[in-house]
Amino acid sequence: MQIEREFGVPFPGRILPQNKWTQTALKAMPAEGRLNWHELFGREAPVVLDLGCGNGRSTILSAVSRPTHDHLGTDILPVVIRYARKRGNQRGLANLRFAVLGAHELLEQYVEPNSVAEIHIYHPQPYYDPKQIHRRLITPEFLALVHRSLQPGGTIVIQTDNPGYANYLRDVLPVFFDFHERIGRWPDAPKGRTRREILALKKKLPIFRGSGTAKTDLSTEDAVRLAESLPPPTFDADRRLRDLDRLA
Repeated sequence: MQIEREFGVPFPGRILPQNKWTQTALKAMPAEGRLNWHELFGREAPVVLDLGCGNGRSTILSAVSRPTHDHLGTDILPVVIRYARKRGNQRGLANLRFAVLGAHELLEQYVEPNSVAEIHIYHPQPYYDPKQIHRRLITPEFLALVHRSLQPGGTIVIQTDNPGYANYLRDVLPVFFDFHERIGRWPDAPKGRTRREILALKKKLPIFRGSGTAKTDLSTEDAVRLAESLPPPTFDADRRLRDLDRLA
């Protein structure tokens, strides 16, 4: 069995002999209706979504370490999903799927309300050009969708090294979630859960990390109304961080 490394940090899991590989591609979304997790994974288990999963490091880390959970990682970039699928296949992970799909589209169209145990979002793209800030993922409307998708008391995990994004998250996340900012690194991956986090740590950038549970006294309708009253993410993203984005 082989061990891969990325920027000197071992990639989660081991490459198995080819006869133990599996298929992690979610090739097509339902023509009608929403995803059925039992049909997709062939069992009843807690479902974890990794939105904007990139090359799959964080998704694969969780799938390897938590075989009792089923995982779906999505990203809008086909090239990174190809890398993620290849690595997932080579590790024989039956509790893992990857798809080329936007996070907002996934939650709005394909995820049954109150059906997901955890939603992870690592380093959402801040978009530096003022003409592009409307493309930022973390908006109040999107967080209302996250709240709708999670089971009562389900968990959101989020991380960014962009100070503007971090300040915005500190303001809006507690509206929908009982949220706590984490001090220090993730214990399961002290060198970084994601490729981007590894690079940010090497650059000694401050990283905002946190998790929270969906407020159980907040209805879907109330969450939508609250979202309409909150400001959009129009913060200054600080263009000095763009070079790290290109490298990641």
